[in-house]
Amino acid sequence: MNKIYFDHNATTPVLGEVFDAMVPFLKDQWGNPSSIHWAGRGTRKAVEDARESVCRLLNCQNVELIFTSTGTEGDNHAIKGAAYANKNKGNHIITTRVEHPAVLNTCKHLAKEGFEVTYLDVDSDGLIDLDALKAAITPKTILITVMFANNETGVIFPIKEIGDIARERGVLFHTDAVQAAGKVLIDVQKLNVDLLTVSGHKIYGPKGVGALFVKRGVRLVPLIHGGHHERNRRGGTENVAGIAGFGKAAEIALRDMDKEIEHLKALKDRLEAGLGKIPHIKVNGHLEKRLPNTSNISFEFVEGESLLLNLDMKGIAASSGSACTSGSLEPSHVLVSMGLTHELSHGSVRFSLGKSNTVEEIDYLIEIMPPIVERMRSMSPLYAGAK
Repeated sequence: MNKIYFDHNATTPVLGEVFDAMVPFLKDQWGNPSSIHWAGRGTRKAVEDARESVCRLLNCQNVELIFTSTGTEGDNHAIKGAAYANKNKGNHIITTRVEHPAVLNTCKHLAKEGFEVTYLDVDSDGLIDLDALKAAITPKTILITVMFANNETGVIFPIKEIGDIARERGVLFHTDAVQAAGKVLIDVQKLNVDLLTVSGHKIYGPKGVGALFVKRGVRLVPLIHGGHHERNRRGGTENVAGIAGFGKAAEIALRDMDKEIEHLKALKDRLEAGLGKIPHIKVNGHLEKRLPNTSNISFEFVEGESLLLNLDMKGIAASSGSACTSGSLEPSHVLVSMGLTHELSHGSVRFSLGKSNTVEEIDYLIEIMPPIVERMRSMSPLYAGAK
């Protein structure tokens, strides 16, 4: 049976070049990068070389990048760190209803500590109203946190415009760019962002390593206290092998970005055109302002989890949304926020494509999907009336 992976927004396979870059630091170069003797100098150089590579991907300075364990840690550090550092100025945070749980649950935590949080609505395309954002800002607003691209639908938010609004109003701006990195060009100098989160395992690097961009001059309260690591901003001995792999993955992402965008968009367009022949389906999210690799499709009169199980039996791995909410019986908060009914939300599947996917794999999906959907719909009394 073929094994086809269409779940790259959940995680990506580690590239061979990335693995090779990690091996020395799992075997021979084992020194602590904080040591000043010979055993530490090589590992310190590896950390700083990787930092430079990730900085080139984001177009920031080396002193502006903190290595973290995950994107979730980066989001927590950015949001909590900015909130605590600026609580003398105000206690108001603005976000959206469609953020990743790493952002939403961090904001909920801060709300329990006395911070006020405004959750902006999105329209049926998954986009926010910039006028509503402007209207939500008050003299007590200290932080805006809006994702770069949605992990479920791939919808890309107007980050440059949000950054301009935040800069004009004197408010810090954080964006979770975990899903966007490597799939679209990110230039923090042009975007007016103060804080930006990325993760290694979303760009064909290892799990357990991420990074947080902190614009020079922005004050954050540390999330993890300890030694003098990361310029006193994150305590703990660095994950040298993971960081080396992350650096190589960032280097490859920047090198291959234009080619990858073209490849992924062609596959996504072919997928949506092929599956579009199935009646009673809906592609969720703005058709143009979307990541080149992500297609979220609702199949009416079908239960999404059952559809995923049927695809799995055919060797196809896809998902119903965020990997972090897998197993939840609740409908997608992203799709419900976009106005989909609970039933239609439950009938949604996310296909997120990657480097190794081929036209042949897309065509295989297009071939097997109609009979699977038709068989499942034949068991629904609602479908009989809609035919």
